[in-house]
Amino acid sequence: MTTTGTSTFNLDLNNLLEEAFERCGVEMRTGYDMRTARRSLNLLTIEWANRGINLWTVEQGSIPMVQGQIAYNLPVDTIDLLDHVIRTQSGVNQTDINISRISVDTYSTIPNKNAQGRPIQVWINRQSGATVPDGLTPAGTVVQSPQINVWPAPDQSSFYTFVYWRLRRIQDAGNGVNTQDIPFRMLPCLVAGLAYYLAMKIPEALPRIEMLKLSYEEQWNLASSEDREKASLRIAPRQMFY
Repeated sequence: MTTTGTSTFNLDLNNLLEEAFERCGVEMRTGYDMRTARRSLNLLTIEWANRGINLWTVEQGSIPMVQGQIAYNLPVDTIDLLDHVIRTQSGVNQTDINISRISVDTYSTIPNKNAQGRPIQVWINRQSGATVPDGLTPAGTVVQSPQINVWPAPDQSSFYTFVYWRLRRIQDAGNGVNTQDIPFRMLPCLVAGLAYYLAMKIPEALPRIEMLKLSYEEQWNLASSEDREKASLRIAPRQMFY
């Protein structure tokens, strides 16, 4: 006997929802069943963002810095930044220099926020990304994008670039033919979590809630322990001077 020679198994949204309903001991029959399950699936992936770092959502980006400009928008689906540097020049002459992250309390106490120089500190203003009225016109709106505020403000244009590695939101569930924005190794956890979420809304599945919750937590522990950095951790003592 021979193997298939393929390793492409995945679940589109329809099959994923059907598997979750079957674990609840019921069948997905109506359009409303699909809508409520899709809503639960979107909430589940938001929960994953709160549980920790999902490595497949780490993306690199960059922002060219402008002389005298303090605040810069991040992509609206940014959850947080993991690392960041100030890059000077470009090509073979580029140099990446550390920029320290500070809290809003520290940033607020800086006396002269308009001082110019090479940026050495950044406050990350984690806005919601929601669209809200701008307060200027009846129909006007503004997107509350996450922002960075750097200090000092850049002292020249076309020289500094803010380079960052961000966590982005997991993409929405989509329609029946879409696969999910997750690696294949997270599929068992996604199905287990969705089954648990659905069981809280399906009266016939109430007796299974505890079992489904335990299964979900077990699958999450397996998946999250695998989805982690595997590089060696090096801790060096810091030299102190008195």
